[in-house]
Amino acid sequence: MTERRLNRRSFLKAGIAGGAAASTLGLPSLTLAQDGPEVSWRMQALWDAGTTPYEFEKRYVERVSELTGGRFNIRLFSGGQLAPSAQAFEAVRGGAFEMMKTFDGYKAGTIPAFAFTSTIPFGFEQPDQYEAWFYERGGLEMAREAYAQAGMHYIAPTVYGQEPIHSKFPLHSLDDMAGKKGRFVGLASAVMGAFDVSVTPMATAEVYQALEKGVIDFADRGDLTANLEAGLDEVAKYVIVPGFHQPTTATSYVANQSAHDELPDSYKAALEVAAREISAALRQHILAQDVIALREFEERGCEIIHLGPEIAKNGRPTAMEVWRETAGDDELAGRILDSQLSFMRELGLIG
Repeated sequence: MTERRLNRRSFLKAGIAGGAAASTLGLPSLTLAQDGPEVSWRMQALWDAGTTPYEFEKRYVERVSELTGGRFNIRLFSGGQLAPSAQAFEAVRGGAFEMMKTFDGYKAGTIPAFAFTSTIPFGFEQPDQYEAWFYERGGLEMAREAYAQAGMHYIAPTVYGQEPIHSKFPLHSLDDMAGKKGRFVGLASAVMGAFDVSVTPMATAEVYQALEKGVIDFADRGDLTANLEAGLDEVAKYVIVPGFHQPTTATSYVANQSAHDELPDSYKAALEVAAREISAALRQHILAQDVIALREFEERGCEIIHLGPEIAKNGRPTAMEVWRETAGDDELAGRILDSQLSFMRELGLIG
């Protein structure tokens, strides 16, 4: 191909415009000029190998390689393979490996802004709304500002829809949760506590056993397909949708700051372009798979409880109080929350 220089902005525009169609992802075969350096990174995924989200991370690293003409290669490892999942944040920050996929809510107690870059309980109702906040209302830049405080670089989110609730008891109203024991993480922990839930944060891998042993009565864990793959139908016979506690979710591609700084601009752009393409591809896949997963849950003896929109509407005022309490006096968290509230008003979600 003719050698030409692409600045980061023009490459992003080309990649995003071309990424609307779909090869393995059905994506176009864009490459950069072939004079970039050979770069090898390691990345730890959030999920176990063989799961649907992990398969999309494989597509992500393949896409980055494709966009850079095979010169920027990221070796993918499953969750916990390079470092225990709870220690991945510190490992990437310290340079043990260059990149991770994470859920910002895990570290919201340390960096309050992360509470709002992971999920908004009772907040944005559709993933497109949340993703639009990142890309059209300055959310991406504010997420990067939050990670910069920790000496890391936030590349981009993967935004998808609801995570359902799996329960050992029927749940038809917010009052039904009072006095129950639940597993929730991030901002959802504080919000659900405001509805008199006894919240126990725990690792995703511990949810099945906790439900089985009665340590918790209900739980957030993952999307419907991921939970089906984990066999939650065996320990919780009620599936509650939509997941008002996590109506839309963002996981995050995050890099070691020094490693990211050393990349050519075109490689940095490749990381971002691939991330946005994968976000759309995974979201669409989950949307299609939800129908299949719900049918399979029913065939396995579960009862699907469909909640009406009044649940989120009725719970939002209480949730909003918790949002503000969580932001506290942290300047960046408050700025992020104000931005999100402004957008929610524009969308008609709040008055």
